[in-house]
Amino acid sequence: MDRADVLDVVTRKNMLLSPDALRIIMLNSDPIAFTHTVLSSLSGNPMLVTKEDVMRCLSGEKMDARAPRVIRHDKANCDIKVVKGTDVTNNSACTGNINDFFRYFQSRYAIIKRILENRSDFGKSWKIKEAISMDSEREVRIIGIVNDKKINANGNIVLTIEDDGDDKDNCCRVIIKKETECYNDVYVYDEVLGFVGSFLPRQSDRDRSGGTFMAKRVVKPGVPENHQWIPSDSDSQIAFLSDIHIGSYKFCENGWNRMVSWLRENSEKENINYIIMSGDVVDGIGVFPGQENELTVTDIHDQYRRLAERLKEIPDHIKMVIHPGNHDACRPAEPQPALDNLFTNAFDSNVHMMGNPVYLDIEGRRVLTYHGRSIDDWVSSAQQLTYDDPLAVMKAMIDCRHLAPIYGQKTALAPEKKDFMAMEYVPDVFVSGHVHGYGYMVNKGIRMINASTWQDQTEYQRAHNFNPKPGVMPLVHLGTGKMSSMNFYA
Repeated sequence: MDRADVLDVVTRKNMLLSPDALRIIMLNSDPIAFTHTVLSSLSGNPMLVTKEDVMRCLSGEKMDARAPRVIRHDKANCDIKVVKGTDVTNNSACTGNINDFFRYFQSRYAIIKRILENRSDFGKSWKIKEAISMDSEREVRIIGIVNDKKINANGNIVLTIEDDGDDKDNCCRVIIKKETECYNDVYVYDEVLGFVGSFLPRQSDRDRSGGTFMAKRVVKPGVPENHQWIPSDSDSQIAFLSDIHIGSYKFCENGWNRMVSWLRENSEKENINYIIMSGDVVDGIGVFPGQENELTVTDIHDQYRRLAERLKEIPDHIKMVIHPGNHDACRPAEPQPALDNLFTNAFDSNVHMMGNPVYLDIEGRRVLTYHGRSIDDWVSSAQQLTYDDPLAVMKAMIDCRHLAPIYGQKTALAPEKKDFMAMEYVPDVFVSGHVHGYGYMVNKGIRMINASTWQDQTEYQRAHNFNPKPGVMPLVHLGTGKMSSMNFYA
């Protein structure tokens, strides 16, 4: 179905259709049916069908129940807002004692448990201690955090899990047999999962080693099946830049300059109103041994000043977000607070500093941006995941509803009062960087992006046969959800 068909319907009614009205109509999955709905809702005998006519129809006046939903957007509220409770900046409360760690994992368990129990295919769960004592033939649902993972002599997966109980009966073994559908799923340490099955009888009353649970199904918190992108009347696009690495001798200056020139000429007509920069905006100092030999700017303050000057060349109407990554001047433990004013006083007012990760509300869309340091841990922990396919890792994060579940590996995790790394909300857009790859896909309505890099292949990468994909700027249209990209690398 194309625009000509819609225009033909309107013309046969001796009417005209404004460009804005046509654009909103084309957002619907059945534009012809929706056009008839709009036309039938008009009062009087107008010659021109306007955007306001379409929006009045969408607001409920004479609305055809079969017409697809479209989110109405108030243009006066175009802006970036932090979703409350998702940015650790000015909210850090940990000191690193044992109580902080206990509280941190309790928070993770509570957040994911709530998501699991809200799933239509799972529902209310039992405490492990209560479920162990039930009849072995009774099917029960339990929730636990993974403490251990191994393959037994029969080739079955054996997980050791525990819930938030406070006694020795709050843990058990879970057996996932090779013939079950969930056998080939990704399982990692410290993730919270739901299990459907039954307990085997204990060998004796004196057996205190914990019960053995035979899993028929393993339920990940995931995303509701009915989640989808609902079109809105927003015209805006978001651009995504990550891993800029200002100060590196391999910074792609020519590609960056081409990108800035293109934005200056095209950003207004293309409605590019936002840019999100997902960490490692500078190369940093002392991040790895011998880094000083790969730097053209050896002062961290100067690196940020030079980034600020480059961002001043981007059109003023574009609102920008920067949050740190593992190369930035910030604590390495995640979640990371926003960059300190000590490094950001040279930036213009259209550049907003946020923590990592953070959920943003941009024109009614929920955007989750995360640098992606934990991708290293996901790849090392699951043979199904590789650096060549960072989007598969991001999909695993969504299934797990956690950005960095694995404790004690490369990604340092700060034991905050709340687990900010848990994906408490389902995002409309989810972006990461870190691995210097590039790609985008739609997963259950979520626009997922791995946001390229602006650093060419370094000697370290060449020695490890790693080929980055620099100079690409992904874009997402906030109204339609259409994804595209511009390649400025040469």
